[in-house]
Amino acid sequence: MAIITTKDGTQLYYRDWGKGQPVVFSHGWPLTGDAFEDQMFFLASRGYRCIAADRRGHGRSSQPWDGNDLDTYADDLAELVAQLDLRNAIHVGHSTGGGEVARYIGRHGTGRVAKAVLISAIPPLMLKTPGNPGGLPIEVFDQLRAGVQADRSQFFKDLSMPFYGYNRAGAKVSEGVRESFWLQSMMAGFPACYFCIKAFSETDTTEDLKRFDVPTLILHGDDDQIVPIGAAAMLSSKIVKGARLEVYKGAPHGMCTTLKDRVNEQLLAFFKESTAAKAA
Repeated sequence: MAIITTKDGTQLYYRDWGKGQPVVFSHGWPLTGDAFEDQMFFLASRGYRCIAADRRGHGRSSQPWDGNDLDTYADDLAELVAQLDLRNAIHVGHSTGGGEVARYIGRHGTGRVAKAVLISAIPPLMLKTPGNPGGLPIEVFDQLRAGVQADRSQFFKDLSMPFYGYNRAGAKVSEGVRESFWLQSMMAGFPACYFCIKAFSETDTTEDLKRFDVPTLILHGDDDQIVPIGAAAMLSSKIVKGARLEVYKGAPHGMCTTLKDRVNEQLLAFFKESTAAKAA
């Protein structure tokens, strides 16, 4: 198994496929790096080195009680990048992973970053506050915590329906995708499942987004039932200088799976375009 050990002794498992310019994937809660396997296989087959770690507390990585917050997630990502000596890397973050990428750039800069992609991502802030009236009320996140505590196995089975838009009329439901979601979710430790909810809902990444100075692509579905687009991509795209926003009409939160072909092709085109532009 490919593993790095962080400064606090946490072991992070990562998969590392292909050769070429590195593409680093940061997954969402409560999944693993396997959530990006469609993108990784596609891009590794086309000349990119694709790397995805399981976030601390998730998947095959250690399950520490401490560090289930965006600051630590970002520092873990920085350690992965440093230990693998990744340079000119493309960072792709989905959902909570988008917040991780934002906080990583906010805390560690873009010296090793070529570009960034935020997909169905949580920035700038999910929680409704006086300064963020379009966010979701705290009761929504309290319900998530209650679901995890009451019966997290059933909770994750149920969550897979809105996650992939399978609860919409006419949706073609894949029980295999639902089972994969459940399996990945149950690999996460109970503390990470619970504490990460606060991390992804209450962490304001506005100042982090202002530090982006690399080409940035923001993808979001306008039928995202997990991270509503109004308080997420629509705001982030205005904060990140020069960001390109692509709204996927009718797309769910888990569109890297349900619309993988479209996402894959758009990522590849953006990577090639940006590399060519930088070389020029």
